[in-house]
Amino acid sequence: MVHSGLLKKLTLVVIGMFAFAFALVPLYDVFCDVTGLNGKPSLEAANASQNMVNTRSVDVSFTTHSQQSAPFEVKSHQYSVNVKPGEMAEVKFSAKNMSSQARVMQAVPSVSPGKAAKYLHKMACFCFDQQAFEANQEVEFTLVFYVDTELPEEIEELTLSYTVFDISESTARSTVEAKQQAG
Repeated sequence: MVHSGLLKKLTLVVIGMFAFAFALVPLYDVFCDVTGLNGKPSLEAANASQNMVNTRSVDVSFTTHSQQSAPFEVKSHQYSVNVKPGEMAEVKFSAKNMSSQARVMQAVPSVSPGKAAKYLHKMACFCFDQQAFEANQEVEFTLVFYVDTELPEEIEELTLSYTVFDISESTARSTVEAKQQAG
């Protein structure tokens, strides 16, 4: 067997590639934590703040964009708000289904700088749930949030960004599969 050495090497390469691919997500999370990139805030409703810092304020700005061909237009009614850490704030967002068909939207938030993500607490957010829209329907959402009093002093401004996805097809597939399993 002249090729057994080559076969062993190729098998090790395949195993190594699989291990690398498997470890990629945790490695990416560690990289983001270290560099402060791609802040992922919690997708669960927070409890109300009990404290407020009156001697400091933080600018929170909002951006939205639709991923690829998602037929949604989402925008905040305010570009930014100035809040005191611990102070509850409300910001209105408008979302419109620009297509002539019923669609389902999912908004995925991120915070910049990334290390500020754990200090932004949302009590009400359209990102917590999938949002169903009729054709050409426009809906108004309210974001209720506060910035934690433990936010590091060097962070004076942060950006809450939403990427909007059209998940209509995956939602329809899940519904069909659930019906098939039930019946």
